[in-house]
Amino acid sequence: MDILSVISALLDYPEQNLFEHEADINRLITEAPIEEGQKLKLLAFVRNKLDQDLLEWQSDYDALFERGRSLGLWLFEHVHGESRDRGQAMVDLSEKYQQAGLQIAQHQLPDYIPMFLEFLGTQGERNAKEWLLDVEHILALLLCRLERRESDYAFLFEVLLSIAGSTLSLEDVRSQVGKEKRDDSKKAIDKEWEEEEVTFGAGSLDSTCDGATRRPSQSQRKDQDVPLNWVGFNQPDQTSKSLGASEGVAQ
Repeated sequence: MDILSVISALLDYPEQNLFEHEADINRLITEAPIEEGQKLKLLAFVRNKLDQDLLEWQSDYDALFERGRSLGLWLFEHVHGESRDRGQAMVDLSEKYQQAGLQIAQHQLPDYIPMFLEFLGTQGERNAKEWLLDVEHILALLLCRLERRESDYAFLFEVLLSIAGSTLSLEDVRSQVGKEKRDDSKKAIDKEWEEEEVTFGAGSLDSTCDGATRRPSQSQRKDQDVPLNWVGFNQPDQTSKSLGASEGVAQ
C-alpha cells in the first residue's frame, strides 16, 4: 500500500527530498484507498509542513519527538521499555524483515515506526491491515498523546488506525493519557539524563543514526505473507502496563 510509504516518509525526520517530491506525495494521497475527508486533511498536512522552512520543521520535529520517551517512534519502547523482552522482540522483527528481503544497518533499530510502515507498504493490503491491527494499541497511544499536545501529527496515526479497520475505543486511551505527566519539561529531561547509563566502546554508538537500507529489495513480492509473531502486542494489559509505567510521563 503506497499510502503507508507516504505516511512513513511524513513521520520520519524531515529532509529536503520531501519538498522535491511534493507532487508525487500528493498524487499517492489522492489515489490512496482512504476516505475522501482523510485525503483532504492529509493533503492539508503536507501543504502545511512544506510551506515551512525545512530548518523550522526539523526544529519542531525535534521538540516533539526527541524530547522524552512518551512520543518515541519505536514500537517496543511502549511495550517492553528497556526490559530484556525488548531485545528478543527486536530479533524477531529483524527476522521478519529478512524474510521479506529488507536489509537494515547494524545499528538501526527495527521497531522504528517509519521503517515498519515502509515494510508494511510492500506486504499487500490484507497483510498490512493485520500487522497494523496487531499494534493498534501503540498507534492509539501515540495518537492520543499527540492530540494532547495539539499536534497535527496525531492525524497520521488516525489514518493508520482507519486503514487497519481498528475498533479500539480511543476514549479509554485518552482517559489514561490524561492522567500522565509530560516528560518533555526541563526538569523531566534533566532527570532522564541523570538516570541514563553511560557506556563506552561499540555499545555507545548511536543506534538511531541513519544508514539503514529501508526499502525492501526488488525481489520481494507485494503479496508476500510474512507471518505474525509479536510479543504481547495483541494483549490489552500490555498497553495498560505501558501507560502505568509512564504515569508521570507524557503529554
